Amino acid sequence: MEILYRSTRSGDTLTASQAVLQGLGRDGGLFVPCQMPKFERSLEEMAGLTYQELAYEVMRLFLTDYTEEELKNCVARAYDEKFDTPEIAPLREADGAYYLELYHGATIAFKDMALSILPHLMTTAARKNGTKGEIVILTATSGDTGKAAMAGFADVPGTRIVVFYPKDGVSKVQEKQMVTQRGANTCVVAIEGNFDDAQTAVKKMFGDREMEKELLEAGFRFSSANSINIGRLVPQVVYYVHAYLQLMKRGVIRAGEEINITVPTGNFGNILAAYYAKRMGLPVKTLICASNENKVLTDFFETGVYDRRREFLLTSSPSMDILISSNLERLIFELTGGDASVCASLMEQLKTEGRYELTAEMKQKLSGFVGGYASEERNFEGIRELFEKTGYVIDTHTGIGNAVYRDYVKRTGDKTPTVIASTASPYKFAASVLHAIAPEKTGDLDEFGLIDLLTEISGLSEPPAITDIRTAPVRHRTVSSIEGMPDTVRAFLKG
Repeated sequence: MEILYRSTRSGDTLTASQAVLQGLGRDGGLFVPCQMPKFERSLEEMAGLTYQELAYEVMRLFLTDYTEEELKNCVARAYDEKFDTPEIAPLREADGAYYLELYHGATIAFKDMALSILPHLMTTAARKNGTKGEIVILTATSGDTGKAAMAGFADVPGTRIVVFYPKDGVSKVQEKQMVTQRGANTCVVAIEGNFDDAQTAVKKMFGDREMEKELLEAGFRFSSANSINIGRLVPQVVYYVHAYLQLMKRGVIRAGEEINITVPTGNFGNILAAYYAKRMGLPVKTLICASNENKVLTDFFETGVYDRRREFLLTSSPSMDILISSNLERLIFELTGGDASVCASLMEQLKTEGRYELTAEMKQKLSGFVGGYASEERNFEGIRELFEKTGYVIDTHTGIGNAVYRDYVKRTGDKTPTVIASTASPYKFAASVLHAIAPEKTGDLDEFGLIDLLTEISGLSEPPAITDIRTAPVRHRTVSSIEGMPDTVRAFLKG
């Protein structure tokens, strides 16, 4: 069965490879499958597959115009020795929950799971569709997407990548990873604003027809590596299926029994992938959407009102410091019954009024989701309690998921086996993690002194990604205003 893709704001359809290549709808909408594919093999059959085999099995159901050879080649090139564990995504039990470690790739964050394969999906799509000129990846990042995207696209022929990040809104390690990025086709820009500002400006450039014409004449075309690209979202579905199958193999559940999934999220892409897995047939009871103090999603699930008109807070989980959750639009489209005009109207309300409200009928369809948030204090408390009880160390984003899950269990008594998406290595946020587990020992240590202390206390091995940036030279020093972002892109492409 061929799966076509349409924009959440219009009825135009594209093939999978065309949607991957274009990234964002010309109307500003996001591409969604016209119908949700279902698993074609039983859970018992899939339980015997390697991660690579499972990735092919799941992704082929979405990416139906890629040949078997093309897709298997993309999978093989993505999920290789760059991951530091043979399992690719290990599942670790700690204090009664199951932490899906998604940070064993090249940049020690969950974005590697999808951004390792996206460049290969995209360059394959370009060949399939006879695309001329260079693909220019434009990406706004709240910390992790940028580095993972650059690691994937660095020196890939026929591509260039420009990453914008909030100058004071990422961790020191995240910033060092980005500004030391190698690759003649990479450009990293610190912007004077927050992530929402950067994301809005990038979307505006995608919709700028004059700029599009100008760049096409110069031999360039824009695409996206953010989770607004369906080619970024589909690979994320795989690891939730993988986690379920691991629980089956360990005897925690039998095939067909339900699990809960908790995801710390800001932009809503990672938890949307879990929802897509459920729609495909994965037995999932409840999706627990965990937010930090920027709790716009928690309020949305509680009230049916999405309201970004609030103070933007900088927290110790910076990748979740987001007030405009782009991927929520894909869920909203489903809640409307696939009515693109209603979805477009709600998105216009968000843009012009800063809020929108679901109808009672739409809100009823959210029954499989639960929202919750954790304060900074609660996050640190949960990280410390888990470490003291089990010796297991988690980062501050996983900490949000952990705290929200523990509070959910206390509130509901729901003992359903639960997978918590562990989205980044604790080394990426060493200062904040140590503030939780050993604040008395940090003193005046710099970032790498703190990393050494974390190694000593936790017994973990320092990831190669950290070792690499200790001595790597800074290669990117550009700073831009929000208004100057288009000219910064032009200057890079001309250079």
